Amino acid sequence: MKYITDDELKKLPGRRLTETESFRFDCFPGILCFNQCCRNLNLFLYPYDVIRLKNRLAMSSDQFIDRHVAVVLRPASFFPDVLLRMQDENNSFCPFVTPAGCAVYADRPDTCRKFPMEEGMRYHPDSGKTERIYFFRPPDFCRGPQAARTWTPDGWARDPDSAVYDQLTLEWAELKALFRNDPWGREGPDGPKAKMAFMAVYNIDRFRDFVFNSSFLKRYKVQTPLVKKMEKEDVELLRFGFDWVKFLLWGTQSKKFVSI
Repeated sequence: MKYITDDELKKLPGRRLTETESFRFDCFPGILCFNQCCRNLNLFLYPYDVIRLKNRLAMSSDQFIDRHVAVVLRPASFFPDVLLRMQDENNSFCPFVTPAGCAVYADRPDTCRKFPMEEGMRYHPDSGKTERIYFFRPPDFCRGPQAARTWTPDGWARDPDSAVYDQLTLEWAELKALFRNDPWGREGPDGPKAKMAFMAVYNIDRFRDFVFNSSFLKRYKVQTPLVKKMEKEDVELLRFGFDWVKFLLWGTQSKKFVSI
């Protein structure tokens, strides 16, 4: 999910959907295009995606990033994009696809969960409010839209985890939007603050080590119940990391911690 300007909105391909507008789609083993959507991908991974996948694979954050992630800093971008590394240059299949389908389906990335929809946030500067934007964008080879089943954007990909994915993706989109302007100054995008920010949002294991095994909790007061949650719960620590990055780079105060 990303924030979309009015100019970008006009250029986006696909059919824009309202929250209640329906579309036809189904996917199942045996459909002629099965698994073809899992190749030749630029699949962006959001912070919670990495947490779910590395836990599913029983890996540390370092191991997952080293083995499965490509980190790309694009021109005129001030925070790197994190993409899933495909199997090889020839077939470019997702490393988790099997003949029977996705091997990590319950923990698949948010982009995969939304497919064939794409979702973004439109910011209204006059009101300061945001609006969810939905586009129906199946690839040309996809046979899914020929199915009889109908969905609405709000009803698609609903499962017990969908609310957590939606909320954390939204919170990450709000933070990522702040990087439209350069926050690094003379340090540049490879400096200490940049490395700290990346760790806080994409390397949850190292960030936990930083919070609990450095002088952090001696320099900042954090409420005891939250400290206990962050020791065990990745979601709480990730949200804390989002607030920490905002404080580190823009001085945004948080209710979660105060300087001692």
